Amino acid sequence: MSILICGSIAYDSIMVFPGRFADHILPHQVHILNVAFLVPKLRREFGGCAGNIAYNVKLLGGQAWPMATIGDDAQPYADRLDRLQISQRFVRRVEGSFTAQAFITTDADNNQITAFHPGAMSDSHLNHIPNDGSIKLGIVAPDGRDGMLQHAEQFAEHGIPFVFDPGQGLPMFSGEELRWFIDRASYVAVNDYEAQMLSDRTQLTLSELSRKVSALVVTHGAAGSQIHTDGKVLEIPVAPVRDPVDPTGCGDAYRAGLLVGITREMDWETIGKLAATMGSIKIEHSGGQNHTADRESIADRFNEAFGYRPW
Repeated sequence: MSILICGSIAYDSIMVFPGRFADHILPHQVHILNVAFLVPKLRREFGGCAGNIAYNVKLLGGQAWPMATIGDDAQPYADRLDRLQISQRFVRRVEGSFTAQAFITTDADNNQITAFHPGAMSDSHLNHIPNDGSIKLGIVAPDGRDGMLQHAEQFAEHGIPFVFDPGQGLPMFSGEELRWFIDRASYVAVNDYEAQMLSDRTQLTLSELSRKVSALVVTHGAAGSQIHTDGKVLEIPVAPVRDPVDPTGCGDAYRAGLLVGITREMDWETIGKLAATMGSIKIEHSGGQNHTADRESIADRFNEAFGYRPW
């Protein structure tokens, strides 16, 4: 059975600013913010949460089905998915639209400023979760608002466990709606900033949120991650990084480790360490899908970091 990844397929235009945003943004003048950053480096990458997660699940030897909507300009992406042998069974083309586009600027401290055009992603609700027994686990990652609501509802109706990963889509939802998602999800995955926003909007502490799901995963970048499960908080260290290059897509690589670990019924500490290993492999390369690995090389990196092999 497969992992169904509901989220965006997008092109990422990534720009590198050699300075620091903090040196150019005056905190007391943010109400009249007007800044420009000279970005001598620019590249266009294949991205989007569904595309990135599916790519990393494939590296781990899992079977990933991205569920996404794409536009008239998506043929290069579709050709790439074919080359990678990633199924497009649930990838729908919406005529008269652009594929989702992210414009990402990264500074010398790996901070990011992102502008995002949703394009065809806004029609993600046109896709429907299958109820034929083919899906073992799902994830609702950032996508069109209606699509995220619909897919969470359908996962729950079909009895398919899923990860709720609101990401940059979190501000679209009220506290009541976020509680609705959490009541249906089996797992929640957020970064530390999103965790605070989720807690503020739902008016629930992280401890209270964690009791509503099998596991609440909170990533803290270079400080590692935490997994709240069974009334405990597991501290997951980062896997050592040889040469950090670009954080774009690290969260998606991490989530692929979570998904594969859950489907293989690993213990939570090993799941977290596998996710951390994937994030470290990714950050050593530019873009969300330019790193290469296979099950054995991933196991080697895991063993190098944590002193045992995941398989």
